[in-house]
Amino acid sequence: MSNQDTDFYAAASFIKKDEDQNFYLSAQQCNACDAIFLDNRISCSKCFELNNFSTIRLSDTGSLYSYSIVHRSFPGIEVPYISAIVDLDNGGTIKGNLINVDPNPKNISFDMRVKLVFQDALGRKDKDGNSYVSYFFEPLTT
Repeated sequence: MSNQDTDFYAAASFIKKDEDQNFYLSAQQCNACDAIFLDNRISCSKCFELNNFSTIRLSDTGSLYSYSIVHRSFPGIEVPYISAIVDLDNGGTIKGNLINVDPNPKNISFDMRVKLVFQDALGRKDKDGNSYVSYFFEPLTT
C-alpha cells in the first residue's frame, strides 16, 4: 500500500501518519521504567507510576521472537497464515502477521530480521472507497 494514500481508517488506534504521510506505529513509554504500551493509559502496569508517559514512534524493524502457523480461522480469512511476535529494535514487542513468506517452518527462523509494512486490512473499504489500513511484518531484505 502506498504511504501517500490520504483517506484511510486505521485498523488500530496506534497506526498513525507523519507529516510526510508515511505510516508508523505510535506507543506510550513510561518515563519512570521505560515500559512501552500500545494503548493509552494513566498507570504503568510494570512500575505503577501514574500519568508519566511520553508518546514515541516505534521502530519499523525488529526480530522475530516467536510465531505460529495458523491453519484454521474464521470464514473469509485465508489460511494458512503466520501469526508472529516481533521484538522491535527500539523496544517494545508486538504481535502481527508475517507476510510474503511461505508458511513452512523451513522458511522461518527465530531472530530473522523483519520490517513493518502497511496494507489494506483484508482489502476492506468503506462505502466511499477509503481503505482500512493495518500493519504486517515481512522479511527484511538487505
